[in-house]
Amino acid sequence: MRIDLHAHSNVSDGTQAPGAVMASAAEAGLDVIALTDHDSTDGWAEAAHAARGHGVALVPGMEISCRTSEGISVHLLCYLHDPAHAGLLEEITKAKDARFTRAERMVSLLAEDYPLSWDDVIHHVAPGATLGRPHIADALVAAGVVADRTEAFESILTSRSRYFVQHYAPDPAFAVELVRDAGGVPVFAHPVASARGRTVGERIYQEMIDAGLAGLEINHRDNPEEGRAFLRKLAARHGLLVTGSSDYHGAGKPNRLGENLTSPEVFARIEELGTGTPVVR
Repeated sequence: MRIDLHAHSNVSDGTQAPGAVMASAAEAGLDVIALTDHDSTDGWAEAAHAARGHGVALVPGMEISCRTSEGISVHLLCYLHDPAHAGLLEEITKAKDARFTRAERMVSLLAEDYPLSWDDVIHHVAPGATLGRPHIADALVAAGVVADRTEAFESILTSRSRYFVQHYAPDPAFAVELVRDAGGVPVFAHPVASARGRTVGERIYQEMIDAGLAGLEINHRDNPEEGRAFLRKLAARHGLLVTGSSDYHGAGKPNRLGENLTSPEVFARIEELGTGTPVVR
């Protein structure tokens, strides 16, 4: 089995509709694909219908944006949770609303120096999608300011840029607790992706583990090899699941479906642990 447990649609910052992601997963020879849009489950229904048609098993999921008290960004993958769980839904709604306000402020700052308007950004956001920096990047690409999203994030949209604005995000350990309460399986996404910004220390890992963290996304292109070695030891010491994923965004990133995979044994364990919603077959 070829299993990829991290992909995005245009419900968040991917470039393909959820159904098209399922078609691409089938074309890539995947047997199982997780749809993990940022702070949203709105793509589940379309993806489920398409997955059945393409003969691909769908793992309904989400990627939750979190932040530590030190201001370090943490992304938490959540599989097979109940999308109607009140506590989790409240937190992701707060985060989505904060993303929108943050984007408005960032665009206002960017407009002082670049040919960019709010309408330019909204043009790249699908109706109801979780708005984020990638959409601002797409507008900058369209305006000819940068060549692609990667250049935008390495320069104008980096967290060290004067245009960067923080937004509300839950504490990662609290998010882990909510995911567990919702019957979901929480996995720390690309934990040592240092090129994205600061990464957490062992205290945060321990807090997340104590709260019920189930696994670590170790095999991911943004995790450097020395960081992967640390994560493997941590996983072995605490009995955490080890996953591998592409973090596919369609044309939004160079990541390709199936470039990193999760073992069938780990997938089976995730399916056993997830009680909020079933795998779609």
